[in-house]
Amino acid sequence: MKLFNHLKGDKVIWAIMLLLSLLSVLVVYSAVVTLAHKFKQGNTEYYLLKHFVIIALGFGIAYVFHKIKYTVFSKVSQIGVFFSIPLLIYTLLKGVTAGEASRWLEIPGLGLTFQSSDIAKLMLLIYVARVITLKAKELTDFKSVFKHLLLPIGIICALILPANFSTAALLFFNCILLMFMGGISSKIILKIFGIGILVAGLFFSWVWFAPDTIPGGRGTTWKARIENFSNGDSKSNYQSDQAKIAIAKGIFGKGPGNSTQRAFLPQASSDFIYAIIIEEYGLATGVLLLFLYMILLYRGIRILRDNDKPFGGLVAIGLSFSLVFQALVNMAVAVNLFPVTGQPLPLISMGGTSIWFTMIALGIILSVSRGVEEKTEEQLEAN
Repeated sequence: MKLFNHLKGDKVIWAIMLLLSLLSVLVVYSAVVTLAHKFKQGNTEYYLLKHFVIIALGFGIAYVFHKIKYTVFSKVSQIGVFFSIPLLIYTLLKGVTAGEASRWLEIPGLGLTFQSSDIAKLMLLIYVARVITLKAKELTDFKSVFKHLLLPIGIICALILPANFSTAALLFFNCILLMFMGGISSKIILKIFGIGILVAGLFFSWVWFAPDTIPGGRGTTWKARIENFSNGDSKSNYQSDQAKIAIAKGIFGKGPGNSTQRAFLPQASSDFIYAIIIEEYGLATGVLLLFLYMILLYRGIRILRDNDKPFGGLVAIGLSFSLVFQALVNMAVAVNLFPVTGQPLPLISMGGTSIWFTMIALGIILSVSRGVEEKTEEQLEAN
C-alpha cells in the first residue's frame, strides 16, 4: 500500500488498473494454452512472460504520462490529429493485413505492430476537447461546429472505417457525446444525429445491396456478419456459440485454468476473453468486472465535476467514455448481443500496443486528476 503514496492522481483508478491487470495475467495464461500448442510447442510461459512484460511496461508508460501536465496534450493533439490523417491513409494502402483488413503498421526493426487508429482515436478526442474549450463562444451555430469539429471528426472516422467499422462508429459516438458534455447546443447535436442516421442508412444500404463495390473488399465481410448474427446460423456464428457455451458452463466458475472452451475459441485470449473469465471465475466475477468499468466511468465523471478547467474535465470524461464503451461492446459481443466487432477488452485482452495506448489514455486521465488534487492542496494551504 506504500506504493500508492508515490502515485499521484485518483487512487481508485490506479487500483482498478492494478486489479484488471492482475486478472488479465491470470486469464491470459489460461486462455493461451491452445495458442501455445499451435505456435510454441505448448510453451505457455512464453506468452505469460510476454504479457507480463507488456503490462509492466504499460504501468511505466501510465506513470510517465500521469507526471506530465495535462495541458501539454492540448498542443500535442493539434499536431497529432493532422499527423493521423496521412498515417491512416498509409495504413489503408500499405498496412499489415489481419482479419481481412489493413489495420496495422509495423515498427521497422522491432517486429512490433500497432493500429494507427489507436493514435488517431486518442488524438481526436483530446483535440475535440481542445476546440470546445478554446472556441466555445464561436460554436453556437451548425456552420461553425461543422468547420471546427465535424470536419476533422468526419475525416478521421472515414479513414478508420474501411479497416475497422466498429472503432470508427464508437469514435464518432464518443466525439458527439463529448460535444454534448462540452455544452454544444442540443439542437445542433440533434441535427448531427439526424445527419448521422441518414448517412448510416445510406451506408448500410450500400453494404447490403452492393457490398462488392466498397473499396477494400470489406463490404462482403460486414454484410456476412450482419446476416450471420441475425439468422443465428451455428456454422457462421461458431465463435459466438462457443462463447455462449463457455458462459453457460461457468455460471458458478470452473476454477482458474480449468476452461474447456478455450480449445474451441480462436480468439480466447483477446476478443472473447470475457467468456473465458466467466467460465473459469463465475458469473459473479463477470458482473464484478462490469462494475469495475462502471467505477472507472464514474471517476471520469467526478474528475469532470471537480475540475474548474473545461479542457481537463472534457479530456478525462472523453477518454473514460471511450475505454468503458469499448469494454461494453466487447462484453456484448461475448454474450451475443452484438455481431463480432474485434474490439479488445481494455487492460484484459492479450495484446501489445493496444494495452500501451490504453495505459496512455489512463495516464492522461490521471494527469488531469493530479491537477485537481494539486489545486485542492493549494487551496487548503492558502486557507
